[in-house]
Amino acid sequence: MPALDLRIGIDVGGTNTDAVLLDRDDRLLGRAKVPTTVDVTGGIRQALTAVLASAAAPVDRISHVMLGTTHATNAVLSRTHLHRVALLRLGAPATRSIPPFTAWPSDLRDAVRAGAEVVSGGTEFDGRELAPLDRDGAARFLESVAGHAEAVAVAGVFSPVNGGQEEAMRQLARDILGDEMPVSISSEVGSIGLIERENATILNAALTGVARDVATALEESLRHHDIDARMYFTQNDGTLMSLDYATRFPVLTIGSGPANSLRGAAFLTGRSDAIVVDIGGTSSDLGVLTAGFPRETTTSSEVGGIRTNFRMPDLLSIAIGGGTVVRGGDDVELGPDSVGYRLTSEGLVFGGSTPTLTDAAVAGGRAEIGSQRPGGEHSALLTAALAEVDRRLADAIDRMKIGRGDAPSVVVVGGGSVIVPETIAGVSEVVRPRNHDVANAIGAAIATVSGRWEEIISDIGGRRQLLDQARRRAEERAVEAGADPATLEIVEQVETPLAYLDRPAVRVVVRAAGPLALN
Repeated sequence: MPALDLRIGIDVGGTNTDAVLLDRDDRLLGRAKVPTTVDVTGGIRQALTAVLASAAAPVDRISHVMLGTTHATNAVLSRTHLHRVALLRLGAPATRSIPPFTAWPSDLRDAVRAGAEVVSGGTEFDGRELAPLDRDGAARFLESVAGHAEAVAVAGVFSPVNGGQEEAMRQLARDILGDEMPVSISSEVGSIGLIERENATILNAALTGVARDVATALEESLRHHDIDARMYFTQNDGTLMSLDYATRFPVLTIGSGPANSLRGAAFLTGRSDAIVVDIGGTSSDLGVLTAGFPRETTTSSEVGGIRTNFRMPDLLSIAIGGGTVVRGGDDVELGPDSVGYRLTSEGLVFGGSTPTLTDAAVAGGRAEIGSQRPGGEHSALLTAALAEVDRRLADAIDRMKIGRGDAPSVVVVGGGSVIVPETIAGVSEVVRPRNHDVANAIGAAIATVSGRWEEIISDIGGRRQLLDQARRRAEERAVEAGADPATLEIVEQVETPLAYLDRPAVRVVVRAAGPLALN
């Protein structure tokens, strides 16, 4: 029987789908970069074909395949392929002043909403009952959406502290609507803060169909290549989750692409703390590596025009990439549109007629790509475009710095990184590692598995016991996501005192992480 010692990392971007093949010792054996296809599945199949050919590796040695995908993000942004969601909020009468779906863009609300109801329920910040749970009212609402709703979301006041009422409503929803009905509860999805957590839970429920479709597409792509391997999705903290876990929490894949790039940058450079600039064909994402993992944002995140509070990497996105269209007369204009995967047919260096930032990089001597040397009538425009790129990058890096006057190392990755100069104002060094253009796929292939637990502790006297309990729950979530329980470590524990309460309370966040379970 052959050794199962190879693994594949795949990252599906808006322009390219990248794949890498690594062995047990994390050595890169093969790599591939192919255009992302409209149906995405085709791009995955082509990437698998190319990476297997580049390494001439036997498929029966492949043990794991890790996929980072933009499917969830694209579904929200395009308002397509989303389930219609029935929302049940546990918080009457206290929360009726802000109805569900408040401040949602009308087109996203119309695409997702199958109904919403606020019933009595919820808890206090310390887990005590805020109001009795109205089971009869919840049952009437769930019966009314039968045949209309494709998924259910449940959100209760302070449910991350005590999720018992939400658990009861999940069971009630399945009793009424069937065991196959996807039900998302907010205590498993978001953080403290009702409206943002509710929004995140609605999105999670809306994306369950997308996640199942992607999981099916990956399974079919592997069968097409006779690959019998365990499959994982990457999530937005730079770690992995099993396919079952991903179909339960698809919202965690939003932001996974940049997180993969940050983890890949850490692996390729050996640096655990740096600013990473990931430049694709359409846009650039800047993030911060802290102890080898993406720094998480401390504020609410906006996804598709709505505020949410599930964990997200702290990212800054700017509309410059290798395929960004360059225009202008007296003042140069960069994008925001991009030729994307059409760069090889529309860019000047490939004989096309559209000036892009890749053309500017070639004209400025930063890269040697294509068969044509752009210049002539476009010379002044392309020179001005490079100067504007340098200005925008320096400004964006300044915004990501931890302190004033800080001169950090900047790691540049991504297929569009040819547009970045060798020196940037305010930066101590620019590092462009070997294989930087497939850092996202490498980040997927080397990722570990994590679990996160958050709660509010109000019993300060029993703090040690409650902290131990929080660690155990974080570890349980990591194991559920696919981690080896024998090698788990607590990699983060944050305690934040809460003010303006009638008794001492602390918000606790614990994260456990470890390698994949190989058996």
